[in-house]
Amino acid sequence: MARHAYPFEKLRVWQSARELVQNVYQVTNGFPQRELYGLTSQINRAAVSLVANLAEGSGRTSRRDQARFSQIAYGSLMELACLLIVAADLGFAKAGDEETLRDLIESVSRQLNALRTAQLCS
Repeated sequence: MARHAYPFEKLRVWQSARELVQNVYQVTNGFPQRELYGLTSQINRAAVSLVANLAEGSGRTSRRDQARFSQIAYGSLMELACLLIVAADLGFAKAGDEETLRDLIESVSRQLNALRTAQLCS
């Protein structure tokens, strides 16, 4: 069993989002070199922003603040989804990769919505 040193590491949604980040980086590694400072960078930053906002929110003491960071993380997730659609439209992502990432995004989305609801109801 993995050692969890920080509160965010215990969040199932953070663990799922971390898996998503790893998959995103694997997929963007195959993008054209000319996109390194364009779409590749934007996609990677949106994915990292997702996990970073979950981590930052877990350090907040009020549930309302935590929920605000969960909402920001959700915004990053939707940005990521949009950018991956654009990448697929441009032929940068393979169909199988796009489907895998969409499935992961859907899963993280459900978990984020559940977390935010719990934070607002507590």
